[in-house]
Amino acid sequence: MSRSLNKVMIIGNLGRDPEMRYTPSGKPVTTFSVATNHVWFDTNGQKHSETEWFNVVCWNNLAEICKGHLSKGDQVYIEGRLQTRRWEDSEGNQRTSVEIVAAEMMILGETSSSGEGVADNDYETFQEIDEE
Repeated sequence: MSRSLNKVMIIGNLGRDPEMRYTPSGKPVTTFSVATNHVWFDTNGQKHSETEWFNVVCWNNLAEICKGHLSKGDQVYIEGRLQTRRWEDSEGNQRTSVEIVAAEMMILGETSSSGEGVADNDYETFQEIDEE
């Protein structure tokens, strides 16, 4: 029996407010970007920093929760899977995008939308629920 695993976990800050729309069948989908930082020191002791951006997609109830509870700057934990989308742009060029399809979201730290802090070990986890 062959096994495979596609699982991603990131902690970072929202780079923009979540945007929600509905599919033609009425399913809510919310997208937003999350920035993560990587800091390291080279052999000369020089500090370097690198930011990696991730596009995140949430569906159904998780989409509605993210739209209602998150805003630019909020720190979040996202767990999900990587998905590659391919399409042709208006000029006929083939385009590719890799995104995280979220299965779980946890708000960390202080949220800019509520103005209230979240104490250590005091957080709320939201998970995607399959409605089919």
